[in-house]
Amino acid sequence: MPKPGYRAYAFVLLAGAAGRAAAAAPAAAAAATGPALPAGSILQVVAGLAAVLAMVWAIAWLLKRFSPVHGSRSGLIRVVGGAALGQRERIVVVEVGGTWLLVGVAPGQVRTLHTMPRTDPAVAPGAPGPAQAGFATWLRRVRDKRNYD
Repeated sequence: MPKPGYRAYAFVLLAGAAGRAAAAAPAAAAAATGPALPAGSILQVVAGLAAVLAMVWAIAWLLKRFSPVHGSRSGLIRVVGGAALGQRERIVVVEVGGTWLLVGVAPGQVRTLHTMPRTDPAVAPGAPGPAQAGFATWLRRVRDKRNYD
């Protein structure tokens, strides 16, 4: 329950605000009866806004088009491939120099699972091959081993 002193203070504030609003009412009425904005000036504002938005879009497009590409082939690190293991877990093969790293990625956690020398894939990317079947078996064993330990 508020103290009586707060009520008096609130009453004084409200009375002062009401007095100011009553004094400002004639000025607002005079401003409202003034000349209305012509349609030409509204059209000019809309056209100016459209021009500014078009310039922002054009600058963003130019920056996207001519900015250097991140992760280009000449870089030190390259993502060779990856697969989703769950909703937020992935397994990724990353090439660093002449080495491929098998990396497990989860929220807040990145772990190196396996390291191997760089090889040129004999089969097309995405097509299952004998090397991938052996790796899938090895990965399943490692995952099951970690789950039971």
